[in-house]
Amino acid sequence: MSRRATGWTQPAPGVHRIDVAHVNCYLIEAEGGLTLVDAGLPRSARLLDSVLSRIGARRGDIDAVLLTHGHFDHVGMARSLAGEGVASLVHPGDARLARHPYRYSHEAPIWSYPLRHPRVVPSMLAMVGKGALAVRGVDVAPGVADGETLDIPGHPRAIWTPGHTDGHCAYFFESVGALLCGDAIVTLDPYTGARGPQIVAGAATVDSTRALASLDMLREVDDSVLLPGHGDPWTRGVGSAIDAALRAGAH
Repeated sequence: MSRRATGWTQPAPGVHRIDVAHVNCYLIEAEGGLTLVDAGLPRSARLLDSVLSRIGARRGDIDAVLLTHGHFDHVGMARSLAGEGVASLVHPGDARLARHPYRYSHEAPIWSYPLRHPRVVPSMLAMVGKGALAVRGVDVAPGVADGETLDIPGHPRAIWTPGHTDGHCAYFFESVGALLCGDAIVTLDPYTGARGPQIVAGAATVDSTRALASLDMLREVDDSVLLPGHGDPWTRGVGSAIDAALRAGAH
């Protein structure tokens, strides 16, 4: 995992992927408004500002921050955006975690992963350099329900996928044909450095068995581009990503 990612791409119409230290968040342009899915790391803000400037917008023009879950690397900019008047939304199961993004349960000890997978150390240090240890929690509106189509730009439908965290949700943006799946499936595991569709390692997952079982909830949007919280987009069908993740299993 030597390549250090920092940049932005447009993986689907109106979707801007902001990739800083292998942590993704996505700015969605839809119906004259903006939705930010996840809030990356604190120092993702410079790249967010650059993308906003390119489309003639500012932070305060973002209509909502939609969190897939409340871990620190998905909440990073949410507190500062709240200061600009931008509210964050999350499933009720992760409302407390979003306020305290380092207080998360995990089924395996974190410390063992850098020892077993030393190639991830440079990327972990890159995350630290982008503010991973300085995230401030955010008060959120626990206004996301499973199956609900949200009244924010893009009108995403929430798909509850517990396991990585209790309140983890993926979001299907039908208008752009994209499934923003957070850490339900990633194509780069930040704890092992392994590439390809998989769930996140037990170092940051509450219940891997439940996380794997939740993946079937995503099969209904098989034709979508899959946009994960870590790693590159997957364009070969959501079903094939799920099958690959199931083969990879818990780790």
